[in-house]
Amino acid sequence: MANREKNKKTLLELAKLPENSCCADCGAADPDWASYTLGIFVCLNCSGTHRNLSTISRIKSIRLDFWDDELVQFMKSNGNRAAKNFYEKYVPVFYYQPQPDDCEVLREQWIRAKYERKEFTEEKTERPYTAGVYEGMLWKKGKDNGQFLERKFVLSVHDFTLKYYKEDESKGPKATISVKGLNATFQPEKIGHAHGLQITYSVDDHTRNLFVYHKNGWEIVNWFNAIRAIRHVYLKTAFPTLIPWITRSYLKEGYMEKTGPLQREPFKKRWFILDSLDRKLLYFKTQLDAIELGVVFIGSENHGYSVRECVPKGTRGNKWKCGVIVETPDRQFVFMCEQERDQREWVEALKTVISKPMMPQDYTSKIITLLIRCANVAKHKWGVKKITLCVLFS
Repeated sequence: MANREKNKKTLLELAKLPENSCCADCGAADPDWASYTLGIFVCLNCSGTHRNLSTISRIKSIRLDFWDDELVQFMKSNGNRAAKNFYEKYVPVFYYQPQPDDCEVLREQWIRAKYERKEFTEEKTERPYTAGVYEGMLWKKGKDNGQFLERKFVLSVHDFTLKYYKEDESKGPKATISVKGLNATFQPEKIGHAHGLQITYSVDDHTRNLFVYHKNGWEIVNWFNAIRAIRHVYLKTAFPTLIPWITRSYLKEGYMEKTGPLQREPFKKRWFILDSLDRKLLYFKTQLDAIELGVVFIGSENHGYSVRECVPKGTRGNKWKCGVIVETPDRQFVFMCEQERDQREWVEALKTVISKPMMPQDYTSKIITLLIRCANVAKHKWGVKKITLCVLFS
């Protein structure tokens, strides 16, 4: 009994060392589990994936399970730092390493890549996602009917594009997408599939979403990292300062109710996405819409932007009562949240963007956003079907 308590104390002390104080796989703080075959400390979530690799990794609780002297000595001789130096020695700079809040498929494939496939223990000149061309079939949601159909996708470094085709490939690609403004983010809950990936890009000054998945987790994560690989090559040459944002998760997403510019129009429920990099608050009719209905540019405090909680009076058609007001130099936007928690989260997220100073490229984004808003007004107020925007910069 005394020896058991001694070993438990030793393990807890090892887990408090700086190199072991975070999960070896996702970085979550204060891991309570350990792989006694790999010699690493991991969190509860990552321990589940390790249990599925029983021929490679065996898991115990450092607090509840019995540890004999030999296993404790093995943990002392190894640890997270030693494992990282071996299993992550040659991780490509663009390869996405999961964070604690990331989805299961990212965490699982990262763990399998390290310990099962040992993808990063040797310096390889080429991996599937670094070949320069990546192609295959993905299930894509239809723009209008909402059905998922198999489509061929081709990602190429030669012309920095992502293309996808319908059934008859001889007719050419259905869409050719530049990687310049391409983004990819996993959205399993939104898409309704554990491997759901949202691909976002700009076309005709609008934001366009593609919702795709693959039945194989390894394959969809390869697609994700192939996109990151080609984006890294492109940004390294064209926009090196943006390399940290090869792909990015959005700061905040969710439903709010929105009214019109006069604030006398009925409120309508819309799906909002806050993109902190482009300083845009995009809104869609539903969370799976292909094209946004509108966009609000979010500038900095120094340029007259602010956000606050409110309880608007005299509003029409709103079912929700927790208000958010965004002040811009041009107008005041009023949104309604369902719960106070949503209200607080939106205000904090918007404050995060507003507190950041504007970069040179943000001014271009602001001009384009304002022009799009003017075009939308012309379209809905005067019935103008198409407007060509030409912006000249000296």
